[in-house]
Amino acid sequence: MAATLPATPYDPDAAMERSIPQGRPPQRRRVAPWADRLFALLTHGAAWLTLLLLAGIIVSLLFGAAPAIQHFGLGFLWSSEWDPVKEKFGGLVMIYGTLTTSFIALLVAVPVSFGIALFLTELSPSWLKRPLGIAIELLAAVPSIVYGMWGLLVFGPILATYVQAPLQAALGNVPLLGALFSGPPVGIGILSAGIILAIMIIPFIAAVMRDVFDVTPPMLKESAYALGSTTWEVVSKVVLPYTKTGVIGGIMLGLGRALGETMAVTFVIGNFNQLDSLSLFQAANSITSALANEFAEAGPGLHQASLIYLGLVLFFITFVVLALSKLLLLRLKKGEGATS
Repeated sequence: MAATLPATPYDPDAAMERSIPQGRPPQRRRVAPWADRLFALLTHGAAWLTLLLLAGIIVSLLFGAAPAIQHFGLGFLWSSEWDPVKEKFGGLVMIYGTLTTSFIALLVAVPVSFGIALFLTELSPSWLKRPLGIAIELLAAVPSIVYGMWGLLVFGPILATYVQAPLQAALGNVPLLGALFSGPPVGIGILSAGIILAIMIIPFIAAVMRDVFDVTPPMLKESAYALGSTTWEVVSKVVLPYTKTGVIGGIMLGLGRALGETMAVTFVIGNFNQLDSLSLFQAANSITSALANEFAEAGPGLHQASLIYLGLVLFFITFVVLALSKLLLLRLKKGEGATS
């Protein structure tokens, strides 16, 4: 019977030495503690630089708008008078134009973007997904001034001839609906600006929705289809509940783009500083278009300070919208955690 050899404990250092070819020194990992410290310092610096830039923007807006804030106070927000000659300024017309055009843009863009994302992820043939997705993303690369020129020269006349004129002829005598479509049929106004904004933000919202729809695990969708669910049932009961936070984030991204758009709105909104009626075809003004039109010609004093006050109001509106979206996303995440 052969004698058994005693078991020797495993030595990792000896095994490493045996694995290294003879005559070649072992390679050691170079350790540079200063590199880690430098990397941490740079990342912290980038984060603090962002906060400092944000604080600098707020302080500069407050300092520039201080004369208008002291002179007009909060009454600036609900005053519709804008007269640089008499130095009487109110931002109600601009605020109304900004909020209304952004609301119209979301009202048009969200359903269209949802349909595009749904078609690309669930219904489109495989040979069409990539070229169609690239074509939609290329719309985001079109300069805003091109959208504005197209809206003024092409879309505006079409809207006035084939939409506004028939609506005025059919509903002009109806008390409430007739007021919504009143105004000269020139093709520029709040509705035209809102539709142009919708066309501009559709690529952003659709791209985000498509990406978050693709994140849904295929097994969940295949299980729903196997149980006999239709495409709409799979999307409404499986895909949307799974990706609702990403969908809301994409909508808020489009809303932020609509609130801050300047050139396209300036071309088609009409740049009219009076609010005569609540017609969708009424020429109006927005905060960004007012800044683009008047800031270069505004002299030091209340006129310039009022324009900076408008910029501060736009900053506050954007901040409130983003803060509300963050709170909504946190509530959705807490709800998902509670249900799971």
